[in-house]
Order: sequence, then structure tokens, then C-alpha cells
Amino acid sequence: MSTASSNGSSPAHGAHGGHGKAGMAALVAGAVGVVFGDIGTSPLYTIKEMFHPHFGLTPDAETVKGLLSLGFWSLLLVVTLKYVIVIMRADNEGEGGIMALTALAQRSLKTGSRMSYTVGILGIFGAALFFGDGMITPPITVLGAVEGLEVISPVFKNWVLPISVVILTGLFAFQRFGTAKVGKAFGPIMISWFVVIAAFGLWNIVQNPIVLKAMNPYWAWHFFATHNWHAVLILGAVVLTVTGGEALYADLGHFGKAPIRWGWFGFVLPALVLNYFGQGALLLVNPAAVANPFYMSIPAWAQIPMLVLATIAAAVASQAVITGAFSVTRQAIQLGYVPRLAIRYTSKDTIGQIYVPSINWMLFGAVILLVFSFRSSTALATAYGLSVTGTMLIDTLLLAIVAYTRWPDTRRWVLPLCGLFLFIDCAFLFANGAKLLTGVGAWVPLFIGITAFTMMRTWRRGRELLHAEIRKDGIQLETFLPGLMLAPPVRVPGTAVFLTADKTVVPHALMHNLKHNKVLHERNVFLTVDTLNVPYAPKDKRLKIESIGNDFYRVVIRFGFMETPDVPLALMRSCDKGGIHFDPMDTTYFASRETIVASAHRGMPVWRDKLFAVMHRNAASATGFFRIPGNRLVELGAQVQI
Repeated sequence: MSTASSNGSSPAHGAHGGHGKAGMAALVAGAVGVVFGDIGTSPLYTIKEMFHPHFGLTPDAETVKGLLSLGFWSLLLVVTLKYVIVIMRADNEGEGGIMALTALAQRSLKTGSRMSYTVGILGIFGAALFFGDGMITPPITVLGAVEGLEVISPVFKNWVLPISVVILTGLFAFQRFGTAKVGKAFGPIMISWFVVIAAFGLWNIVQNPIVLKAMNPYWAWHFFATHNWHAVLILGAVVLTVTGGEALYADLGHFGKAPIRWGWFGFVLPALVLNYFGQGALLLVNPAAVANPFYMSIPAWAQIPMLVLATIAAAVASQAVITGAFSVTRQAIQLGYVPRLAIRYTSKDTIGQIYVPSINWMLFGAVILLVFSFRSSTALATAYGLSVTGTMLIDTLLLAIVAYTRWPDTRRWVLPLCGLFLFIDCAFLFANGAKLLTGVGAWVPLFIGITAFTMMRTWRRGRELLHAEIRKDGIQLETFLPGLMLAPPVRVPGTAVFLTADKTVVPHALMHNLKHNKVLHERNVFLTVDTLNVPYAPKDKRLKIESIGNDFYRVVIRFGFMETPDVPLALMRSCDKGGIHFDPMDTTYFASRETIVASAHRGMPVWRDKLFAVMHRNAASATGFFRIPGNRLVELGAQVQI
């Protein structure tokens, strides 16, 4: 039977296989702490948003059971069936997430075809929408937690905003120290969170068990039957129950399928259902609790401890989203959709622990702006959902392509399910899209997504135009070298490595070196770094060395999109392969640093040319990105008009 996992097994870097009971328990605890933070803190604001005044609903028995039924079946169909059971089968050699799914879908299609191009566009837009989600999740979760102060005493109402800002500022400021130490505490914190919300949910259900009838899908159907088209708009609030569900797939490479599935079925799903139903049971007894059903479902003696626990859980959920943004950024850089950015590694043991300063502070600025603009979790909830549902819709489309092209034995049942998922995703997208007409801020995530998409597409297209110009004005290597050797310049000891994107054209750096220094090194290497559409490059495809005569070599190093491109280390490990040995102290790296000049009537509009020029000018140098020591790198300038 063909499955997605047949496309590649989990690589050696992951601890997905061969672990005992203790190892599995640790992975499950880690998954609960990292993967489920976003979806696990949704009870803070979801039920409250369902009864927002602009929906015009009252918490009577039929309405409460109808909304609980919609939320319950959304958890089962969208998170459980779609992500946990089906889409996790689509692992790209053990890795998940929209970029990994895009690469997997493109591997099944003809390179350069229109369908492959369309899949790439979908993947980029989905990644762009992820950044919109990443900017909204921290403020909505932290505000939702701190707003418990208003329930404890109205006196604290004016303290909610400043306390939230302080917490978020500390969270982003902490990123530069890494999350390795705090990550160990995530599991116990979130386990405590789920146990507590499940316990209080059960306590409320016992007092009014009639809400358990909401498990019957009849009540979801009845809600639509009685509210007609207005019920579709309510889905804009119901979708909050599943926000964060895509993180289950995105973190697949960190924990593996089994721990995430065990954590969901055995722990998180029951806790969420119990808490949502507990809030519903409270509303049937005390309709006034719609003001904040989460905190009002907690006994007075436990509200302050719950406030502390909720705030910590919100910080954990925000941390997971921020870390996810760093990871997606690195993948996008590797795949050529984002300029090289400075990346710092915060753990000697775990390569995935990274910190991207520019992304961190960009997110921080956007988060603080959102906090002061919306000022409450309720206001933010009206803007939340559009980017999430857009990403989920793209996931469904990419899953259908993967199932059709790569799963011949299982597509007969996966493709019909994709049809069901597509219907649900479109309903959620329509409900959240309708918010655009009400002027409540739903345009914010869409604006963020479109802006990020435009920048990613501009960078990708600009790089293509830049390489085309270099190739057009460049000299072919095959004709240049024989002519150079007719009257060879002085050779100096050592190895010169010239970084070039085009294997067939003489690098600008070599031409400038010959023009100004009038020397050649004893050994000269033309190095091209390629990124594969798999997470980790196979060892047998990592390095290719080709001798082209007179101590000139053409070298290609391949990395997967989840790897850190350490060029000196890859060259050192080559040893004597291909007849050349790389001594780090005897090797100098040469790279071109092009200056982009925008021009009209070329490949892109002038404004996009200028945008690309700014992005190119601010991209990190090859030194940090390729892990090349600064004292071994020479950068030479060149001006290119696009």
C-alpha cells in the first residue's frame, strides 16, 4: 500500500523511531508543550467571541448547543481528520509545514510547468499568510489571558493593556537568548494547563450535563436550519476553535507523527472539548457570563491562580508561533523566496534553535501596533481567522495534488475527503472574508499576507532577472579558461573559492581579481550552492567535484531546505574527493556583491525593481549565511541593471 511516508523516511536527525516508552512519553510531553500552544489557548476567547454583539445571538439552550456542536465537529473534521489523520501522511522525508508540502507537491510535477509554477505561488502565499497569523496570535492570546483581571475586579481594567505590552516586550526581548532552556519547561506548563481547564470544564458539565447533547451533529444542522445564511457568518467565530491546528503538521519534523497523535487524542482534544462544553454549561445557568465565559467558569478562589497559569500558557503559545516564524523564514531563504538574513544559532546541541533578529523585531513592532490598535482580545478576534483559513485552504489544495500524483493506492479515499475539506475551508474563508465588509479590521491579516507575498515574489523574480543579466553579459567559462591559459598570470599559493550561481559563466569576482590583482591562485574553485526540495540532502548527493583542467575545479554543494548551509564544513568533509583538499587556513573565498540599478521597460515594474534593490542591499552577506569566516572572505562589487 502506497503512503506519503514512502516518499522518504524520517532522517537520522529526528528521534522519531526506535524510542521506548520513556522516549515516547518525553516526545508526547514536548509535543503538548510546543505543538498545541496556539490551539490550546483558544478557549480563552472563542466562546466569548461566538456571542459577540455583532452576531446578535443570545445564550439560550438551542443556540449554545448549536455553537458547541459546530465547534466540536470542527475539531473532529478539520483538526483530527484533516491534519492529524490525513495530512500528516504527506511528510516530506519526515518534515511538515506548508513549505515542505509545497516542495513535495512540486517534486511530483514537471519542472518549469505551469502547474509547478502555480503550486509554488500557492505555497508562497500560504507562507505569507502564516506571517499574518504569527503577528496576531501573540497579542490575542496574551490579551485574552490578562483580561481575566477584569473578572477578578473591574478596578484592574486599565491595567490590562500595559501589562500585556510588558509581557510581550519581555517575550520578544528574550528571543536572543534562545528557547532551549525554557523549552524544557513548556511540556509541564502546558500539561498543567490542559489538566486544569479539563477539570474545571468537567466541574461545570456535571452541574448541567445537558450540554453533552451538542456532540450530536443534529444540533449543528439545527443551528443552520434556524439561522439560515446568518449561521454561515457565525463560522467566523467558530473557526477560532481550530486556529493553530496547522501547527500540528508544521511541527511534524520536530516530534514525529506518533507523539503528536498521542498528544492530541489522549490529552489535548479531550481537554478542549471538556472546557468548551463546560463554558457552554455555565452559559445555560448564567447567561450574563458571556462577558468572559472562560474566567467566569472558574470558581472565585481559583481565578487568580488561573490568571497566572493562563498568562504563562499564552506566552508559551506565542513563543511557539515566534519560533515557527523563524523556522519558516529559514526555509524560505533556502528555497530562494526571502533574502539572506542574519541567523544566530542559540544552541550548540540543537541546530533547529535559531534566532532571526530582523524577523523578531519586525514581529514585535507589528504585535505592539496591533495591541494598541485593537486594545482587546475581542476586537482582535474579529480580525483573526482570515489568514488561518487561507492557509488551511491552500493545505487542502496541495494535499489533493500530492494524493493524486504520489498516492495511487490511497487517492480513491483521500481525494473525496479533500472535497469535504475544501467545502469546509471555503465556508470558513467566506465567513471570515465577510468581515472585510464590516470594517472591523479583518483587512489587517490580509494586508500583512499580501505585503509578505509581494516581497517574496519580488525577491524570487528579481533574482531570476539578476541571474539572467549576469548570464547575458558574462563570459562562458569553457571559452575563457583556454584563452587565459595561453598567457597565464602569476600563480600564488593557496586555494581560491569563487561563489557563483551560474556554473557556466565566469564569476565577476574572478574577473575583478584578475583585473586588479593580476594573479591567480594555485587552485581555483567555482562553487555553486544548490538547495534541494527535500529537507535534508542525501550524503551521496551532498558534494560534486569536477576537474576542468589546470587546477580549476567546478564544485556543487547541495543542501536541503531545512539545513544550515555550512560551506567550509562541507568542503572540509570532502577530503581528497575529486583530487583536491581544502585547508581552511589556506582557502580564500571570493564573492560578488552586486548593486542593483532599477530601469523601466524590463522584467518588472520600476517600483518592484526598486523594492528588490532595497531588499538586495539589505540582505546579509555570504559570510554569516554560508558560515564563511569573515577573515577568509573577499567581496568585490559589481553594478547590474535590471
